[in-house]
Amino acid sequence: MDLSTRVGSIPLPNPVMTASGCSGHGAELGRYFDLSSLGAVVVKSLSPEPWAGNPAPRIHETPAGMLNAVGLQGPGVAAWREGELPELEAAGARVVASIWGRSVDEFARAAALLAGAPASVVAVEVNLSCPNVEARADVFAHSASATADVLAASASCGRPRWAKLSPNVTDLCAIAEAARAGGAEAVTLVNSVMGMAIDPETRRFRLGRGGGGLSGPAIHPVAVRAVHDVHEALPNLPIVGVGGVADAAGAVELLLAGASAVQVGTATFADPRAPARVLTGLTDWCRRHHVRAVQELIGGMA
Repeated sequence: MDLSTRVGSIPLPNPVMTASGCSGHGAELGRYFDLSSLGAVVVKSLSPEPWAGNPAPRIHETPAGMLNAVGLQGPGVAAWREGELPELEAAGARVVASIWGRSVDEFARAAALLAGAPASVVAVEVNLSCPNVEARADVFAHSASATADVLAASASCGRPRWAKLSPNVTDLCAIAEAARAGGAEAVTLVNSVMGMAIDPETRRFRLGRGGGGLSGPAIHPVAVRAVHDVHEALPNLPIVGVGGVADAAGAVELLLAGASAVQVGTATFADPRAPARVLTGLTDWCRRHHVRAVQELIGGMA
């Protein structure tokens, strides 16, 4: 059985990855399974400088997922390269670095700090779904022009770039096209859906920042629709599908919709072995359904 796939110019041994923000900055999940067994490990988004993130509480469980307002806390790119990346390299992981910034210049600086990174860093995921100070607390991925500007500014990383986009827009296909025009080899669909929770007893927000991002099973249909629509509109643009993948069926659904690979995120909070379990389940699913190669599934709706 051939599980290999490609995301743009990047060959991967299988289509299952971790999702940024859900498995730490480095090899935290390595105590639960072999990180080299995955297609790639996508690390938590990094800014050019250390960033403290949002006030607690940062996480709130919902009936079908999770709200988070962690606020992209991180050590910065340089500290990550020195302190976290070596352990991922030692584990034999293929690494996708994720970057974010509050301005186009910050994205450019974060990307430049990844220039000359070891070969284990196979791609850079540009997280455009974060606060944009230049646009008054908007997010870059809500604007086609801002999306293109950030992708162009991040070229200095010297790696293939994947644009991580927001589902909270009226025309996702237009944003994806802008990302491609800016130099993205692929798009990652989708980031969390904007949400909020209020405690009826205290009449206060459940999260320290107020609102947050909803992830997990609740947004899986949103991710499937986003992948399908972008694949249909832009069939030559590779897609990494993410959103509520917790088992093989969820992964296959995104592949059939048009994704070349998938990421497992929120499921790791309940089960740190979830990415490995999804990979094993995908292998079994393909065997039971007489699928000889994962490539047969990509965009393979009847």
